[in-house]
Amino acid sequence: MRLARLSTPDGPVSGQLEVGTATPEDGYDGAVLRADDGTYEVGRDGRLLPPCDPSTLYCVGRNYAETLEQMNYERPDEPDFFIKPPASVLGHGQPIPYPEFTDELTYAGELAAVIDRRCRDLEPEQVPEVVRGYTIMNDVDALDQQGRTARKAFDGSAPLGPWLVTDVDPTRLEMRTDVAGERRQEASTELMLFDPFEVVAFLSERFTLRPGDVVAFGSPANPGVLEPGDTVEITYDGVGTLRNTVEN
Repeated sequence: MRLARLSTPDGPVSGQLEVGTATPEDGYDGAVLRADDGTYEVGRDGRLLPPCDPSTLYCVGRNYAETLEQMNYERPDEPDFFIKPPASVLGHGQPIPYPEFTDELTYAGELAAVIDRRCRDLEPEQVPEVVRGYTIMNDVDALDQQGRTARKAFDGSAPLGPWLVTDVDPTRLEMRTDVAGERRQEASTELMLFDPFEVVAFLSERFTLRPGDVVAFGSPANPGVLEPGDTVEITYDGVGTLRNTVEN
């Protein structure tokens, strides 16, 4: 089941989304959202919003051996994480800003979980009970800045969407990232060093996770940078495709 949020003239609405023949290139125009108060058509009645409204985005890095080799990192003994603020979130189709303070903007196609209820101190086997669904995040990074907060926590650095999928096994998903029509990433979540259940449980030992919070599980190696005008398409089979274009 796909769960989505739509921006309408009367405010955001949430419900189950039927995609039909709608495509990521046109913002999924024509997809139908069935909410408690009626039916809405994407494009005609509003545009897709980020699928949740997080208080925090918890992001794990160095979670693929391929990334460790590319960046010459040591293998972590436990999940290595950082935090993005709510202001970093963009929806499907929204433009990614190219900040004036960087000359080296990069992307990272990541699977992400959205938390469904307040929780803390979970065991890995308890994690499926607290996850609302899975979505896709682009961990946009100003690579030439000093420190992870400066690099990764700026406005628009976390495109998220296009929706949540509730019935998917996050440990066995194929993914790919295309930039300006060129394949840049291709991997499987089976290659994660720490699987999604381990990551959420680990973070719950340190933080109280709240409804709508996002946990992103890291990205395979990222060969290349973004240029103004580039379109980034991140696909996780069984989840969907997140598509955003870098502002000129």
